[in-house]
Amino acid sequence: MLKRMFRVHQAHAAVVLSSTANPLRRLVTLRRVEVLTQVVVLVLALVWLKIPLDGVPMIAAIAVLAAVNLVTQWWIDKGGPPTANEVFAQMAIDVAILAVLLYFAGGPANPFVSLFLLPPTLAAAMLPARHAWAMAGLTLFAYTFLMFWNLPLPPPQGDLAQFDALLARATGGTEHAAHGSGFALHVLGMWLNFVISLGVVAFFLTRMAATLKNRERELAATREAALRNEQILSLGTLAAGAAHQLGTPLATMAVVIRELELQHGDDAELLEDLLLLREQVDRCKQTISQILASTGQGRDESLCSLALDAYLQRLLDDWQVIRPHARISVTLQGEQPAPLVTAERTLEQALLNLLDNAADAHAANPEALRFAATWDSDTCRIEIFDRGPGIGREAALRLGQAFFSSKRAAHDQAGGIGIGLFLSNATIERCGGKVELFNRSDPQGGACTRVTLPLNRLKA
Repeated sequence: MLKRMFRVHQAHAAVVLSSTANPLRRLVTLRRVEVLTQVVVLVLALVWLKIPLDGVPMIAAIAVLAAVNLVTQWWIDKGGPPTANEVFAQMAIDVAILAVLLYFAGGPANPFVSLFLLPPTLAAAMLPARHAWAMAGLTLFAYTFLMFWNLPLPPPQGDLAQFDALLARATGGTEHAAHGSGFALHVLGMWLNFVISLGVVAFFLTRMAATLKNRERELAATREAALRNEQILSLGTLAAGAAHQLGTPLATMAVVIRELELQHGDDAELLEDLLLLREQVDRCKQTISQILASTGQGRDESLCSLALDAYLQRLLDDWQVIRPHARISVTLQGEQPAPLVTAERTLEQALLNLLDNAADAHAANPEALRFAATWDSDTCRIEIFDRGPGIGREAALRLGQAFFSSKRAAHDQAGGIGIGLFLSNATIERCGGKVELFNRSDPQGGACTRVTLPLNRLKA
């Protein structure tokens, strides 16, 4: 769900269209109707109206279109989402077949020339804007070509000739004499009308399609955020219940540790271990108290404003209490004096989680973990460099999902449960920032966790 927040360096050679709404399926269905209609019209023209057309190349063109449709159907059944270029190529075939049919049937004088508007309309509705405009240019080229090169329609025969004479008398002329001299102007007007229609279709439909796609993306993002918030609410409820239940065992552990300190006051090594254990217990009790105290509040009322560098240093000091054996190299660089920030307690916990994840990946590497923070008046960027195994391809696709962890259980430590990164990402995103995880380009390997925070959301 949150994997869109993580950068995976992959190159895509072409725009892949959604497989749930495969436009090729719609195109194949529409082409079946197209082939059937062309066959019916050609048969009526040759048999019933007895128009002396050159039927052999026209029948061959229709057969080619039917064969292309069968091959396309086979390719769809074989699987694989189509690219925008592939759909455009299919539509270009339709334009070419229509141009061939109109070439043998009068060109722009044929009443079916308006069918050239159909491919640009479909392209504007289903493809990116550049493909829609390319399809508009292709159909305009075909239309213009037919204005100068075509086989003219033969004179009407049989019933069609009688109907033509009837129309001539109804309009006050004799046959075509009344308008024969102005027919070229009529054809030119049809061409101009086609150009205007193309512009309207390509301009308005592409914008409408883009608006609808943006609305779909917004709705998908809203649904994703709602699902994430439901998961966070469930985790928060469970965390509050667990915090309440852990209070008694921790208090018991504190009493036992105190008794052990009194009983073994002369053992310096044991006292050192007991002191560390007591610090860890106190830290757990403090964390539980903060969870219970901040339930239902956006900010902890005890949190005060701090300079950004002091805030980060305090964060690292708290983390060193939790991970006393971890070695870390710290670099803090930015404008001085550093801006004052008042961050939510949840942000501090999110950064601590990211530090824990990096330290777990770093494991026992002798090199120190690197923490580098830079800032200016608007943005703070934090980078945590480890020498772990890096991020695998499979893990990169699922990082940030709830209850997915890339940590492997070892004999001396348990594996992760997969909510630290999920909650950290959600918290930082709520503060207007983002988290990026990617492998380091260093030959020695490792990963980098980069956090970018807008300071205008944190300034006091």
